[in-house]
Order: sequence, then C-alpha cells, then structure tokens
Amino acid sequence: MSGHGAVDGANKKIALLISVLALFLALAETLAKGAQTEALSANVEAANQWSFFQARTIRGTILRSADETLVLTAPGGAETEAVKAKRAEWAKTLARWESDPASGDGRKELQEKARASEARRDLALHRYHQYEIGSAAFQIGIVLASAQVITGIAALGFLGGGLGVMGLALLGFGLYAPHALPFFH
Repeated sequence: MSGHGAVDGANKKIALLISVLALFLALAETLAKGAQTEALSANVEAANQWSFFQARTIRGTILRSADETLVLTAPGGAETEAVKAKRAEWAKTLARWESDPASGDGRKELQEKARASEARRDLALHRYHQYEIGSAAFQIGIVLASAQVITGIAALGFLGGGLGVMGLALLGFGLYAPHALPFFH
C-alpha cells in the first residue's frame, strides 16, 4: 500500500507541475497574441504614414513642375504680379508640406511618425518571438512531464520543469529586455 501511495504522491507533484506549466503557457500565449496584435497595428500605422509621406512627395513634385512650367511659359520671360503671387503661394504650400509641426502632416513629421511606428512594430515582434518560443518550451515541458506519469522516468519530469524555467526566462526577456537576446533580431 505504501508503494502505491508514493506513486500517487509523485503523480500529484507531476500533476501540479503540469498545471503550473499550463498556467504559464496560457500567460505566454496571451502575451504573444497581444504582441502580435501590436506589431500588426503598428505596421499598418507605419504603412499609412509612409503612404501619406509619398502622397506629399508626389504632390510637391507636381507643384514644383507647375511652378517651373509657369516660369518657362511667362510671356517674354517677365513675371506678372499674378504669376509672382501664385508662385509665392506655391512656395508657402511646398514649405508647409515639407514640415508642418502644427498639424504634424509635413513630410518631416510623417517620416518621424512612420519610423516611430516601425520601432514599435519591431519591439512587438521581438517580444512576440520570445513569447512564442517560451510557449513552445511550456508545451514540450507539459508533454515530458505527462510522459513521466506513464513511464515513471523521473528525468522526464525534471526536463519538463527545466523547460518551464526556460519558458519563464523567455517571458521575462520578452517583458523586460526584448532586445537582450541577439538570436531574435
């Protein structure tokens, strides 16, 4: 009877290990999904900002071409007051499209916003990869711990627990130091 109780005690410990690994697996998967969503959102935001930047560039090129055409086609090479006024208006518009801190819609500001969105995306992707590998460690740990129950090989439980510790370390890196591990870049 006591031998049977020892097996039950060992199985209870393994069941507890499996439960803890499953808990951290759920946490890792939740963090991974959040990081993935953030990466996708930041990527869309960056793409939109770069599209707006390109539109400003195209509009500026068109306006510069119109300005050059206006100068080249002025009768006798002389600019009338109306032509000078139009060119001055276009120059102001071009300057505003290049940099407009008030609205944040100048090319300079759009470029800064897009790069910041790309940086947020890249950070989220670093976190996502660490969370996903941490999830894999927890899953494999659960499988190995479960195999100990069937086989009675204690080393499988220790390996499962070790993988759980590795998964926790990866979650920690993902949360607090996502750039620390070079193989995730």
